[in-house]
Amino acid sequence: MSWDFTEDAAFHALVDAFAESGESSAIEFLANGEGAFHFQDLTQNAAGEGEDLSDSSALDAFQQSVIDALEGRVSE
Repeated sequence: MSWDFTEDAAFHALVDAFAESGESSAIEFLANGEGAFHFQDLTQNAAGEGEDLSDSSALDAFQQSVIDALEGRVSE
């Protein structure tokens, strides 16, 4: 992936919402409500940056990267 999603405003909003949610699991947070909304924004921004997430394995890899980055940012 050539695009650094951690610099995207949608990712920053996702980090803030996760930190404020009190949820301990990034996976659970992304699967529901506000987390799903921000993840949707992030995937749309990724597509706008030319990232092809149409393949399920590419989307899964992107989601795992977001989860790892999200958990890393919140634990800082």
